[in-house]
Amino acid sequence: MDGARSEESAEAEFARLTGPHRRELHAYCYRMLGSVHDAEDLVQETLLRAWRGYGRFEGRSSLRTWLYRIATNACLRALENRDRRPLPAGLGDPVEDPQAPVAAAAPEVPWLDPFPDAPGEAADPGAIVASRAGMRLALIAALQYLPARQRAALILRDVLEWPGPQAAEMLGVSLPAVNSLLQRARTQLRQAAPAEDDLAEPTDPDMRALLDRYAAAFQNADVGALTRLLTEDAVYEMPPIPTWFAGRAAVAVFAASRAPADPADLRLVPTSANGQPALATYRRGPDGRHHPHSVQVLTLAGPLVSRVTAFQDPALFPVFGLPAVPPAVPPAVPH
Repeated sequence: MDGARSEESAEAEFARLTGPHRRELHAYCYRMLGSVHDAEDLVQETLLRAWRGYGRFEGRSSLRTWLYRIATNACLRALENRDRRPLPAGLGDPVEDPQAPVAAAAPEVPWLDPFPDAPGEAADPGAIVASRAGMRLALIAALQYLPARQRAALILRDVLEWPGPQAAEMLGVSLPAVNSLLQRARTQLRQAAPAEDDLAEPTDPDMRALLDRYAAAFQNADVGALTRLLTEDAVYEMPPIPTWFAGRAAVAVFAASRAPADPADLRLVPTSANGQPALATYRRGPDGRHHPHSVQVLTLAGPLVSRVTAFQDPALFPVFGLPAVPPAVPPAVPH
């Protein structure tokens, strides 16, 4: 009995000590893998391996460093012989005619996933901006072009800002070796993803107002309003459908065509993903009820929308903590 109580006590202590690191480990594994579901599996594997080795943990490094080393090794193993996770815009040219039929969904492609934001994670404005920059969809997509060890070195050093010696320890290489990996990763990343210095984010109130205007224009299939909200080189993509569109006019016409004829058939619930504003989209089905349809993640360029990535995967809704049934629309206030 005493042995059982001792094991329960050790498990409770392990859960208490590792619990605060779970969210950041999930985000780290997601950056490495590009899949929110696979990242959760890797976090579970990391914690299981840590628990099995907990009795031998001697505290020569911090618990956080030890967990990251285990997670890094798990991610590197998982990435062996695995293809990168793309977005539609990374696979081919855009379709010019917004009224052309779209291609069939390609579920066999291991598409990139979005990652849900946790409300109130950072109180410091500088930390919020840094967190958003390190999780942008564009960055996660570009990381997919890097070999696994280069990817890990860049995430550890440039995104998470781990000191060089600790990053080298996590990768099991020398400091000069991790610096070499980092330099090669930076060079390749610049080629895969142009700088986004011009994508200045609006303030949070302005961001919410822009999201509201986009939601209203999309729900009402208002081509004119959508056109005014988009940058000239705007992109619209919708994994797992490989078809995508580029250019303000084409995107506005196509986005409007995705909305049902009756605006009441659509419910849009604000959320956020990858440090970016997003909309959970519910569509009315033949049964008269609204059902989860897609999560639209918006990339903003100042006061305009530069990209819409509409992930058409209802399985994302529970991951985002979104209800299976959208909240009821409050009744209109009589004038």
